[in-house]
Amino acid sequence: MALPLANFEVVHSHDVDQARAIVGTAFCSHKLMPSDGTAPIDVRFHAARAVGVGLYYLDYGHDVRIVPDDLSDCYLIQIPLSGSARIRSRTAEVVSNVQVASVLEPDNRFEMDWARGNRQLIVRIDRESIEQHLHRTLGQPLGRRLRFELGMDLTDPRIRSWRSLVDLLYREFDSGGTIPVEPIAMREMQRLLMSQLLLAQPNTYSGAFAGPAERTVPRVIRRAADLIEAHAAEPLAVEDIAEAVDISVRALQDGFRRAFDTTPMNFLREVRLKKVHDELAAAGPRSVTVTDVAIRWGFLHAGRFSVQYRERFGESPSQTLRR
Repeated sequence: MALPLANFEVVHSHDVDQARAIVGTAFCSHKLMPSDGTAPIDVRFHAARAVGVGLYYLDYGHDVRIVPDDLSDCYLIQIPLSGSARIRSRTAEVVSNVQVASVLEPDNRFEMDWARGNRQLIVRIDRESIEQHLHRTLGQPLGRRLRFELGMDLTDPRIRSWRSLVDLLYREFDSGGTIPVEPIAMREMQRLLMSQLLLAQPNTYSGAFAGPAERTVPRVIRRAADLIEAHAAEPLAVEDIAEAVDISVRALQDGFRRAFDTTPMNFLREVRLKKVHDELAAAGPRSVTVTDVAIRWGFLHAGRFSVQYRERFGESPSQTLRR
């Protein structure tokens, strides 16, 4: 029987260290231990990648324990094709099987026990891509991290719709189709995958999608948000913003809470963090310094800025600049 993504084999090995190194390069560094400590594994790892999205087939051929390090730059959706696995995070635990997938996210800790025969199709979505997509969809800076529920109910009709998109992309890869290699088509596929995932799998922004299709933002609050976006590099206080749009500070704060679930100053901070990130990502490491960019966007306390930046983007400002 042909294996999934057979034309994209990366490794077929009995060597634990080799498997750990190669799979770690695709996802993140991790500990990999056969459950009985001695028996050989029989790992098969296939990888098909496109812009912002990757599909992978992984089978260890043995009972193994996996302890990943931080998934700083991606989300992984693990879909069992057979067998089962137990996955634990800081706050939840699920038994994954052909009816229950699992969603691993950045800035969390996981332990996984894969049983022999647990063959998985894994979807990798770049963190930056889905956060930017969410930002554009909602039309506002993200006030908190995007987090998903650990367990994914594959019998849910909305999840089945998402899975059908995964299957389409899988068939395109497997048959040598044109979608993965046509940039415009692949961008549309990526957007569909991310949109349906955000709609179908419970997450910290599900409430925003559950409301009216067109969120009603009072005109004066929209003006205040636009003003913050346009003048984020300038010294701004909540009183300045309220005066500029001719409402009280209390009305401004209440309007932002209702419209964006945040405060005007947190909104400003998110805008500035995004501006810093975009500037660092576009610059060469010899052309600017992190300190200069941070100060230009109003971050005067280096330590506090570094913590906020890492919480928002899952890496340090210097890592963004080097990349």
